[in-house]
Amino acid sequence: MGQLSFEDDCLIRELDSRYYGFLDLSNSKNAEIRTLVQQTITNLQNYIANGQVHDSKNFSDNKNAIQKFEPLTQEGEHMENTSSQNNDETKPYDTNANEKVSTIDEKLHDDHYVNALCKLGHLHLLLGEYSEALSAYQKYLRFRENNYWTNHAFIYGIGVAYFKLRCFKWAIKSFQELLYLSPNFTCANEVHLRLGLMLKHCGEFHVAQKHLQLALLYTYPSTYSELQVKFQIAHLYEVQNKHKAAKDGYEFLLNEKNISLELKADVYRQLGWMYHCVECLGEKKEREANALNFLQKSIEADPKSGQSLYLLGRCYAGINKVHDAFLAYRNSVEKSEGNADTWCSIGVLYQQQNQPTDALQAYICAVQLDKDHKAAWTNLGILYESCGQLRDAYACYLNATKQISFQSSLIRKKQAIRMKKDTIGLSKGLSQRITFLEGQLSQAPLPSITSKRRQLCSIEEAWNLPISLEMNSRQQQTAQMLPRQVTKQSPVQGPPPPYPHSQLSQSPIPAKRIKEDGTGHQEVTQNNSQTSAQNLINISESLNQRNFNAMPESNKNSEQSVVDTFDEISNDIYKQNETIKLERLSHDALSNNEDSRYDYIGADSADLSTTFKIQMDSKQLMAAVKLLPIDEPPVHCTVLQVNAPPPSPPDCPPQKLTQDQLLPPTPSVHLENKKNAFSPQLQEFCLKHPIAVVRGLAGALKLDLGLFSTKTLVEANPDHSVEVRTQVHQSPDENWDTSQGKRVWACISHRSHTTIAKYAQYQASSFQDSLKDESDKGFPGSQAMSDSDSKDSVSNSNIVLKRKKHKINSKMLRFGTNVDLSDEKKWKPQLTELQKLPAFARVISAANMLSHVGHVILGMNTVQLYMKVPGSRTPGHQENNNFCSININIGPGDCEWFAVPDAYWGGVHNLCEKNNISYLHGSWWPVLEDLYKENIPVYRFIQKPGDLVWVNAGCVHWVQSIGWCNNIAWNVGPLTARQYSLAIERYEWNKVQAFKSIVPMVHLSWNLARNIKVSDTKLFELIKMCLLQTLKNVLHIQEYVKSKGVEIRFNGRGKNEASHYCGQCEVEVFNVLFIKEQEKRHVVHCLSCALKLSPSLQGIVCLEEYRLSELQRVYDSFTLHRTQGLAYTQ
Repeated sequence: MGQLSFEDDCLIRELDSRYYGFLDLSNSKNAEIRTLVQQTITNLQNYIANGQVHDSKNFSDNKNAIQKFEPLTQEGEHMENTSSQNNDETKPYDTNANEKVSTIDEKLHDDHYVNALCKLGHLHLLLGEYSEALSAYQKYLRFRENNYWTNHAFIYGIGVAYFKLRCFKWAIKSFQELLYLSPNFTCANEVHLRLGLMLKHCGEFHVAQKHLQLALLYTYPSTYSELQVKFQIAHLYEVQNKHKAAKDGYEFLLNEKNISLELKADVYRQLGWMYHCVECLGEKKEREANALNFLQKSIEADPKSGQSLYLLGRCYAGINKVHDAFLAYRNSVEKSEGNADTWCSIGVLYQQQNQPTDALQAYICAVQLDKDHKAAWTNLGILYESCGQLRDAYACYLNATKQISFQSSLIRKKQAIRMKKDTIGLSKGLSQRITFLEGQLSQAPLPSITSKRRQLCSIEEAWNLPISLEMNSRQQQTAQMLPRQVTKQSPVQGPPPPYPHSQLSQSPIPAKRIKEDGTGHQEVTQNNSQTSAQNLINISESLNQRNFNAMPESNKNSEQSVVDTFDEISNDIYKQNETIKLERLSHDALSNNEDSRYDYIGADSADLSTTFKIQMDSKQLMAAVKLLPIDEPPVHCTVLQVNAPPPSPPDCPPQKLTQDQLLPPTPSVHLENKKNAFSPQLQEFCLKHPIAVVRGLAGALKLDLGLFSTKTLVEANPDHSVEVRTQVHQSPDENWDTSQGKRVWACISHRSHTTIAKYAQYQASSFQDSLKDESDKGFPGSQAMSDSDSKDSVSNSNIVLKRKKHKINSKMLRFGTNVDLSDEKKWKPQLTELQKLPAFARVISAANMLSHVGHVILGMNTVQLYMKVPGSRTPGHQENNNFCSININIGPGDCEWFAVPDAYWGGVHNLCEKNNISYLHGSWWPVLEDLYKENIPVYRFIQKPGDLVWVNAGCVHWVQSIGWCNNIAWNVGPLTARQYSLAIERYEWNKVQAFKSIVPMVHLSWNLARNIKVSDTKLFELIKMCLLQTLKNVLHIQEYVKSKGVEIRFNGRGKNEASHYCGQCEVEVFNVLFIKEQEKRHVVHCLSCALKLSPSLQGIVCLEEYRLSELQRVYDSFTLHRTQGLAYTQ
């Protein structure tokens, strides 16, 4: 094993995942470093191969190799400062080690072995060997499962490996955890960009835009330019059909002087295709002229762009310039070395020119390049059918439908925003065509020798026949590239498992393909075997022409997989940064970052946990904070326990449930009088169940529910705003995707607004219409379920099984939601009536945490009203920050509820991911059979008029109205340790998911400390820990800001002033606010985002809401209240 020089040793120590994208080892200028890295990998592999055996000789032989792979030391020490440490580390490896290996030796050996795995992953990553890197990282993860989150370079490295291998689920998880743990991580800008690209690919457009905007703020070195990020943002608008915003974004880029030729080519291509596709951009003739002009400019800027030539050919074909289209396609094939879409379009042109043999060869080229190319298979089937070869047509149609199954989830994900109306039912239309051909073939006689000679060779023969020289040469060039791509996509063993690669197309432009072949299937269903060849050619052209029109975002950068997209962006920057010196990056970009202190803090984690304890008073806390370093920004603040892992969804309870346990009876109680309603037992009953129904509440308390009736609301405030959700009317236990003809989780609705008076008219007219048409009442099974409380759970399960094949109902309805009743002047009678409720259920109460927030949170500590017609759905969710909720049915109709205990929410989350839906950001309606298969129990019951439903903390639930009714709802926070614990856990998990917590838990915790006395030990410790962590963070931030020479100005807080959130990342900002000095509209920033704007904080104003003396007083005064009485007092 070769020994390394001191300089090489230092260099290898520095290299980790943070150099990925900056150090191009494929460049000849870095050949020496590449050789060094490869040599080190060999040394490491030799050591690791012997690492399982605790043999002192082998360990001593490999000692030098492992010393190179120790991570950065704690608290700002760099590797160049560890020479003395290295001497200490070598002491266990003297000649006497052969005689006896102590426990310390073994521990050091294990640490070295594990760190070697991590370093091996880093080096493989820098060489672009992603599968090998992921394998090493996952082995490291097995050993560091209990503290991997202290190694930020590892989390970044494994995230990049997952990203490059298209395991987007795990890449997103890794990057989200990294940003949660270290918002100021050296490569945070790279992380935000990759998250933005992946989330855009997954259809999470709002969150994707948030990450792309954040990527623009950083001043760290990057592998991309600001203009390239703005291009991605403009494309994000385009995929959402926000064409004006996209057009403005693209035109802005073209006006920039420093735009690169490659990016200019991309922008011109996007604009050109938008003009070709989007009707709102002008008259057709003018649009086509602009499209040709922009695409030609794109080719001038980048003559090697096969994609622009391909799109140019599509435009020429659209205006019947067949010769020009052929030339463009031929040039595209030469430039891009064969593209399945190009060959498919060439086939369409040949078919239009009545050259079926040439068309056949082109389609065969397309499907050989991409066996999942649905459009090419469909066109090939149309070609065979036009020639009377029904068996071959049938085989091609079957191949086309096979691709729908794994693409359907992505279609569902994007159809609400991106798909045109004429794409609905595409698979259904093709399946009808297949059924027709099956009928024809079953009656057809067997082929004989005397049968009419076929015009085309069969599909099996065509697959193997030699084709034209031009086609064959281009096809082979691309085919040679495919095995290498497949190798990189091969599944990797080890936890956590990546996405199955079958879910992600390896074809060059999968997203485009999904839309490209949408409308063609509808056209196919309108034809039979007697259809003329010319009509079939028109259909085929429609498949490629019209459907591509429905895909405005098709371009190389955006419609390749997100991996290829990022590669395209990065390649140009690699050229710009290929001369970056390792020394400059390591000292300027890495060493001066918090990363150098916090990437590997496993050794000092215990010290942190012992230094800061809730038993400390404020003076001790201040003294401890003054010992913390202030040369770098304070580390991430969490209100959880010190050194806790990043929050994540919990595993479901392991107990296997019986059929009866999967369908538990719903806890319910019937109130007969006011005394029952105010008894302590009622609150205890509600708090000990995941969900509970309180029957007869309105009658027992003599509540006037008529105050919330539609008639009364119209008389009181007819012009009050109502948010409307347009939904499909379906049976409560079913959720159909009409385009796929199957049950799904995605629950699509469209938002609009109206007034109470207008919605009341709709509500009334819908009821009147139902009296005329019996079928509009709803599903008979749904009505039957409201007959008896005893049928709440078990009997309803039988309906699930009987309705599996229920006819899909496409009737649309409008659901009036989120009607704000917070204004006491407008709604005084209604709000006064609710004061009749028992204290634990009131909107405002000293025993309600949310009453201590100090300001309004609409819908949580205020009342919201819902106006419903039959079928109105509230999709699956947990309440904001896991607070409890109260829901009262005003009537006159019933509502049906579904609920899952909070212990199983992790299982529901996993099923959402499995169905490609965001648990927090998405809209989903669970398929009950999916829940039962995963051992997840479901409560199911009917809420009648006057019934109160108590939703306990963390309970997952979804609701559908059976009749015409109104509901009122709000949240409450009982002063229990369980409620507070679930609230802060969700508060932290929301940070990981970049989801805004509308309950400011830090602000609330300090108000609770001011306002109440706590005798529950667990609740006290949780609140005190939050006070400790946030006060420590405030003190540390202030010390850091002062060290930058920035004055902290006292600003104070106004009465009922809302809590502050960062205008960029939307996390809560407590006490220390940062504002840009020159901004006209003052936007609050957290410290992390302020440093992105100005690393030195110059031009940033720092404001203080509370004086430190006040926070110290509150902190010291909050003590455990020893009493035999209530756990809280006002």
